[in-house]
Amino acid sequence: MTEHVPYDLVGVGIGPFNLSLAALADSVPDLTALFLDSRPAFSWHPGLLMEGTVLQVPFLADLVTMADPTSRWSYLNYLRCHQRLFPFFFSERFHIPRREYDHYCRWAAEKLPSCRFDAHVTAVEWDETDGVFVLTHRAADGTSAQVRARQVVLGVGTRPVVPDALRPLLDEAAGAPAGTARVLHSADYRGHRTRLADAEDVTVIGAGQSGAEVVLDLIRRQDGRGDGGPYVRWLARTPAFAPMEYSKIGLEHFTPDYIRYFRALPEDSRNQLLRSQWQLYKGVSEQTLGDIHDELYERTIGGGPPRAALHPGTEVVRAVTDGDGYLLTCRHAQQRTQFTVRTSAIVSATGYAAARPPFLEPLAGLIDWDDEGRYRIDGAYRVALDPRVGGALHVQNAELHTHGVGAPDLTLGAWRAATILNAAAGRTVLPVPEQVAWTTFGAPGAHGADGPAAAGARPVPVPVPAEEKHP
Repeated sequence: MTEHVPYDLVGVGIGPFNLSLAALADSVPDLTALFLDSRPAFSWHPGLLMEGTVLQVPFLADLVTMADPTSRWSYLNYLRCHQRLFPFFFSERFHIPRREYDHYCRWAAEKLPSCRFDAHVTAVEWDETDGVFVLTHRAADGTSAQVRARQVVLGVGTRPVVPDALRPLLDEAAGAPAGTARVLHSADYRGHRTRLADAEDVTVIGAGQSGAEVVLDLIRRQDGRGDGGPYVRWLARTPAFAPMEYSKIGLEHFTPDYIRYFRALPEDSRNQLLRSQWQLYKGVSEQTLGDIHDELYERTIGGGPPRAALHPGTEVVRAVTDGDGYLLTCRHAQQRTQFTVRTSAIVSATGYAAARPPFLEPLAGLIDWDDEGRYRIDGAYRVALDPRVGGALHVQNAELHTHGVGAPDLTLGAWRAATILNAAAGRTVLPVPEQVAWTTFGAPGAHGADGPAAAGARPVPVPVPAEEKHP
């Protein structure tokens, strides 16, 4: 079946970011929008929805509030609809349970008429004759359909990544019977947590929030007497298990001001800067680190070593099967030494990365990729396309390399969605702030660095001594 009348906007993927766009677009009556997702219903990181885990951003970073606090799709209205507004008020929470955020998003996805699940997009093509995108999607029962769109927004999310050394073991585990894998990505942890708790020794790799939460959950499954639950080992390449930057000034990296500054930098500067900013978006919440310390303290009362080991600055360079377990060869970066550990199970909490979805292959020759095969993206989150393409292709959470550390962060989700919505509508339907930070990023008055603090400032040329000049 083909829907011949083109939509103004079709989104592929219904995660929090495209769901935000769907919620904001719902209040624009003259804009037609549709959002497609292959899953049967909304689900947000189900493998990490453990009890006690909380969102790392305040509840105001919901689907709509930072762009339209009057929207009926706000988290506060969700609470009101579920008769939880008073309990929430009395709980005095600023950071909400992750499980409730998932439930909030499912509530919105189920009620928004523009969201269509069980629609696996298999191809996106450009119809040059009619000047529209044609999206083919397939349902679980095998039936196919097509929709047409003037503009497309990719919100397909990111995919789990694992170190090269672990890839053979993970591929081997993928062929194991369901529920028996002992090498897995943290994205699948919840479905294996009970069995992992019975393992003799579990190694968690990765210093981010997911790794910390898995470590904490496994330590809590130790019975405290020294003989129950697994021995827990935490390895990470970062020089420390460090808290995420959460100072008020530090958080200004998640503002439109910083995005504008970052976009104006040379590509090599952006790449180098991202590598140094891991604590801005890959660190661990201070609360989780504190909980891990408290659990270890509790379990060592009366003497005796903890049944856990924490090894920062350590990279796994080789991993092989060893009997009924695994042997890991590790390298300590600062000491430049190697050591081996044997473990019964491995959880790779090594993050996620954007990847080119297969359904884009029909468009691949019309996309202006950069030298590393990534999208070139402008300030309205439009992908650079061949001039023959008259429609716009937008992306969400695939612009870390062009827009900086705010790309995967929920804080900027509604602002970015509003920016895309304004571009799609061809007018300002939701005003979005451009300057909100106290910090001036870059030289005062320089391109991309003009903020409130830079008003009236002018850059002053500074002579470079001859010995410091590059040939």
